[in-house]
Amino acid sequence: MGGVSTAERDRLPKQDRSRATRQRLLEAAVACLAEHGWAGSTVAVVAERAGVSRGAAQHHFPTREDLFTAAVEYVAEERSTALRDLFPDRTADRRAVVAALVDLYTGPLFRAALHLWVAASNEDQLRTRVTELEARVGRETHRIAVELLGADESRPGVRETVQGFLDLARGLGLANLLTDDTARRRRVVDQWADLLEQALR
Repeated sequence: MGGVSTAERDRLPKQDRSRATRQRLLEAAVACLAEHGWAGSTVAVVAERAGVSRGAAQHHFPTREDLFTAAVEYVAEERSTALRDLFPDRTADRRAVVAALVDLYTGPLFRAALHLWVAASNEDQLRTRVTELEARVGRETHRIAVELLGADESRPGVRETVQGFLDLARGLGLANLLTDDTARRRRVVDQWADLLEQALR
């Protein structure tokens, strides 16, 4: 998700420059949210990090809520694409798929999303938008998980097994926010890979 240089930006057609500016704002918003939380992530801070004026930021995203919900959605879509690209031929073993899915919940997107959830719990306008976004992202993650794990949801209990695994992955991501939980997480992922292998046969 790299940006473009000022010289390159000046050579781009107006529509492409606008698209590049929007992308830089989205990436900067997610980085700010992950690093500084909701209170420290103003439009002005994001604009400065993205290297654009506050007016340009507000042209693309009229409100702070517009900016941050769009940013989390953008990166969620990027990560869904990246996850699919990890296993283009769909032949990866379940252990590798389990590890990749858990990784969804231990990076900057999850940290940014968590700050957004906390803010949404106290702001009615933001809560509605974040709830809708999370429902959509959750459905997409579940669908990708079912596909990559080769799970047959027509069998009783399989849907709940996959969802339980995703809930576990979210919990592991939460535990990783305060301390480096890599060693314990690796052991839990190995155990869950074995359990899923048995449950999804």
